[in-house]
Amino acid sequence: MSPSINARRKSAAVEDYLERILQLINSKGYARVVDIATSLKISQASVTNMVQRLDSQGLLKYEKYRGLVLTPAGETLARNITRRHRLLTDFLKLLGLDDRIIYHDVEGMEHHISPATLSAIETLTQQLRRRPALLAYLEAADA
Repeated sequence: MSPSINARRKSAAVEDYLERILQLINSKGYARVVDIATSLKISQASVTNMVQRLDSQGLLKYEKYRGLVLTPAGETLARNITRRHRLLTDFLKLLGLDDRIIYHDVEGMEHHISPATLSAIETLTQQLRRRPALLAYLEAADA
């Protein structure tokens, strides 16, 4: 495996963790290793390793046997990831795709999409919402 592919996978994993931690904090008021492990369906040991790594990178503060909190840098990154995820999901929903397909595609795209492409998708999504006739035309062309 090339270093660039390995680095991208690690970066995607970091983003997945931060996104999930923010979701847990927003829904429960806190995030613990056990909650992260359960929601990501991975071992607590794996989560502990990643959480310690994120702590050393200054993205969160972790205390063993306690919860964790995102640092301002970690929260900013998590919010950007969440925004990117939501935007891609909204765009694909507008196109009428099945929820399972959307989930699968967004999970793959969200870690690799460029800021320029994301901006173009955001603009297109806004236009499709403002112009239902254009959306209907696209749906008719797809049928």
